[in-house]
Amino acid sequence: MGLAFSCVLLGCASAVWAANDALPSWTAGPAKQAIVKFVGEVTHKGSPRYVAPAERIAVFDNDGTLWSEQPLYFQFIFLLDQVKAAAPQHPEWKDNPAFKALQSGDHALIAQHQKELLQLMAVANSGMTVAEYDKTIRDWIATARHPKFKKPYTELVFKPQLELLAYLRANGFKTYIVSGGTIEFMRPWAEKVYGIPPEQVVGSSQLIKFELRDGKPTLVRDAKIDFVDDGPGKPVGIYRNIGRWPLIAFGNSDGDLQMLQTVAARPGGGLALIVHHDDAEREFAYDRQSSIGKLDKALDQAQSDGWTVVSMKRDWKRIYP
Repeated sequence: MGLAFSCVLLGCASAVWAANDALPSWTAGPAKQAIVKFVGEVTHKGSPRYVAPAERIAVFDNDGTLWSEQPLYFQFIFLLDQVKAAAPQHPEWKDNPAFKALQSGDHALIAQHQKELLQLMAVANSGMTVAEYDKTIRDWIATARHPKFKKPYTELVFKPQLELLAYLRANGFKTYIVSGGTIEFMRPWAEKVYGIPPEQVVGSSQLIKFELRDGKPTLVRDAKIDFVDDGPGKPVGIYRNIGRWPLIAFGNSDGDLQMLQTVAARPGGGLALIVHHDDAEREFAYDRQSSIGKLDKALDQAQSDGWTVVSMKRDWKRIYP
């Protein structure tokens, strides 16, 4: 047995031990094995796939990947409150299809107007300073409750994913969120909940402008969306904000398809993972026909290209902390 091969075996065995200790909410099976094998191969010197720590980047979608997203993206529930509060100052919204969708309460209809609703939200909170908006999010996160589970939204994060984030960081990875949600919504709480600092949150964004207010430098929210970090926008967001191509990408929907394709095609090979929501008893079950978090084209490519599909029902012993 060659020395290099021995090191690879020993390294992977060490990674297996660490995973069994650090990933207790993951069921032993192909998904967990794929993660452990990949981490072992890219983190241990002597492996032909060894990657230096500076290049060890892992990106995670947020909605449906790190926390739940049904019956409506959690940021959109926050948006409902924002837009409804601002509606009396905007009578022109009465004929806006996106505003009508909000008023209907029809989640499928709301999902069809995601980009337009982001624009309404931008108008609703334009003129606020970034500090004021940050406070509205912190206050909402602290008090809002999920309609089904009656718990704070930050308690509906996935325990297996929290373990995976910690496991990757322990193996020299830098972990990022790359989400269609806005950076302004995620940054106030992401570090406390996920251990991911604000500078490692990539998302959609609203235009921000500089003003002097009462002689003090101030950042103020403009009424326009600057960038939508979803679908083909995700690889663009990664390029703009990270500057390195990730080794690992974890998503759950067709909105993550281009990010997963980019990582899977990385020279030397990357690890593309998909959460499949198939546990109606403990969470929700949905995929191809869902108006929220639709998983169709990405599921087809995962099956044809051998990406790792993580079954909530089969691969996770528990869902929430």
